[in-house]
Parts: sequence; C-alpha cells; structure tokens
Amino acid sequence: MLDQLLGRAELKERIADLEDEKRHLQRQLEAEQERRSEDATARQEAEQRVNRLQDRITELEDRVERTESDETDLDFRGVETVRGDRLAELLSRLDSVETDPEGALTAMVTDGDRGVPSKVEEAFGDHAGLVARARPCLAVSDDAGLVSAALTPPVAPDPFAEWGEGFRIEREWFLPTGAFALAVVRSDVFAVGTYEGRERVGFEGFESDVKGDHSKGGFSQGRFERRRDAQIDEHIDKCEATLDEALAESSADRLFVVGQRTLLGEFEERADATRAVDATGDPEDALGDAFREFWTARLYRV
Repeated sequence: MLDQLLGRAELKERIADLEDEKRHLQRQLEAEQERRSEDATARQEAEQRVNRLQDRITELEDRVERTESDETDLDFRGVETVRGDRLAELLSRLDSVETDPEGALTAMVTDGDRGVPSKVEEAFGDHAGLVARARPCLAVSDDAGLVSAALTPPVAPDPFAEWGEGFRIEREWFLPTGAFALAVVRSDVFAVGTYEGRERVGFEGFESDVKGDHSKGGFSQGRFERRRDAQIDEHIDKCEATLDEALAESSADRLFVVGQRTLLGEFEERADATRAVDATGDPEDALGDAFREFWTARLYRV
C-alpha cells in the first residue's frame, strides 16, 4: 500500500505537485476558452485529465487523513468522476439489480448526520466509515455483498435509509431531466440557461464592470473595498432581475445556482440546489462549464 511506503510528508508533497499540475491544466483550459477553440476533442481530453488528477488528489488526501488519525486499514476500492452517458449507464446498472424483499439498501447520508444511520452500519459493516467519508452521498448495498458503493448526487434528496427489493434511485437526482433552469454567478459574470433535459432552450447573460485586485496608488484599500462591494451588490441585483425574467418566460420548475462560493448564499433560499464550481470565460462559456460540472457525480467503490 502506498500509505505504508510513503510518509505523511511525501504524501503531502505529492498532493501539492498534483495540485500544481491541475492548476496548470485549468489555466490551459481557460486560455483555450478565450481563444474559442473549435478543437472539442482536445478540450475533453484536458478535462478528463483534470478529473483524473482530482480523483488522485482525493485519494491521497484521504490517505493523509487516515495516517494522521491512525486509520490505515480501510480504503475505497476506487474513486471516479462520472457524468453524461457514463453516469447514466451506472444508474441503469443499479436500477437493474433485483433482490428478495428487504434485500437492497439505499441511504442518503448527509453532512448533518452524526456517524451513519444504523441501517448503513448494518449493511456496510466495517466499511461504514468509508460511507461517512464519502458523504453527502447516496449509499447502496445488497444483503449478498455484491454491490457496495456510494454516489454523490448533484441534486441531493432529503436523508433516508430503507431496505427494498431494489435500489431507490431517481434519475433527476443525477441527470438533467425535465424542465429546469441553471444559473452561474461570479462577481463579474452572470448567465442563466433554461433547459429541457440536456437541451438548452433559453439563455440570458451579461458581464459587469467589477474592480479586481487593489493596485498601489489611487483609492485607499478601505475605500476600494467599499466601492467594489457596492459594485458587487449592484451586480447581484441585476442577476436577480435577469433570473426572474428568465424564469417567468420559461416552464422551468426547478432552479439550480452554481458558481462563486461567496455569492451562492444570495440564492440559497430560492434555489433547489447550489454548488461552488470553477466556471470560467464569458457568460455563455461559463454556463457551459457550469452545466458540465454541476451534472457530475463522484463514484466511491466501498
């Protein structure tokens, strides 16, 4: 095992190297977006490499955490980032599982849970701690031990834990289905798309002139920050108005808001789900990035 061969310092150094490589790839992606490259294949390959690096970073961070807490016995059998057709295929496989009555456990385990539900402990046994590490997640297991996994749903349902003759999995938790709106908000960019499944049927977006980092000279730091805060407030007001208009003109019955973490709180009360994402580029490019990143799940093989 890697965590037996390397010490904590080596693991952390490796994580730092991977983070640097990930940032380098992300900068390449941003440059590619600015040039509006038509080479979709190269972009997809770069995104896949970023995802693989993120998976590796997560695994190494888990190992560092275990070495620091002396939990070195158990590890995930694998961690994978999944979206699109790959995610749909995995859900179909889980849907196909049939057991005797009360032979399949499905549980939505959230960050707010203390430990894991008793049914999860019963189903996963010694591996229940891995489910806790993967949360918030939808955990699935059968009484024969053939299935043992957890998925992070983009649209998490309320917590539950139940046994049945099959797994309880709703496509709308993981895949773009029905009529919905997805908005991406940054301090200088806003975009909202209305969708029917994967198809975008409406779009609104704009950029705002919000000051970036403070430079030497001119305004004092305090005055600069007050002016920037005021500009961001104006930007948020415009975002709200544009969002209201887009929703009024659509049949969307769900709203998802993603983007800059510090701004998501402005939309939490009205959104069905929020997520911090690194969407870059102009409004349309940012919305495309946000759509791909939001409808992405993490698969943990427990």
